[in-house]
Amino acid sequence: MIETESLILDKAKFSDWKEMYCNVWSQPESAKYMAWNITAGEEDAKIRILKTIEFQKEHDSYLVYEKSSGKAIGFAGVEKIEPYIYQEAGICLGPDYVGKGFGKQILQGLIQYCKEEFGAKEFVYSTREENTASHQLAKSLGFTEISSVRKTDGKDGHRYYLLQYSLKL
Repeated sequence: MIETESLILDKAKFSDWKEMYCNVWSQPESAKYMAWNITAGEEDAKIRILKTIEFQKEHDSYLVYEKSSGKAIGFAGVEKIEPYIYQEAGICLGPDYVGKGFGKQILQGLIQYCKEEFGAKEFVYSTREENTASHQLAKSLGFTEISSVRKTDGKDGHRYYLLQYSLKL
């Protein structure tokens, strides 16, 4: 579990399926810069939460809960890419929870977690070039751009640049 001022990042429970469906998985805005498609209905959401629970058993991946309401409002994770180098493995919030400083809290929480748990010396953050809010977040935390790679979105064939940022810890 990772705790910030306003959020708790913790493993999913089956009962989270409806909040994740309503707040995140059914929202086209949430999926816009992500590699997943929206979930079409409640039965699919129940299957998705079961897959999420299984995935989280083997990965540093979490649902994001708003402390004030207890609602599941997004997800985030980290992964090791080299010894002492970690990267975020996706950060996503429902559209009603964007612009409230939660992304910054999540990213700071993930960085602190990697420093404390794994002795991380570098943290890598990636974002699509057109995701201006994500660029602003990286810069606000002192990240430096290290690469730009041309990619193709597997969902719709859209071409974009994936920018990678690094923060020495």
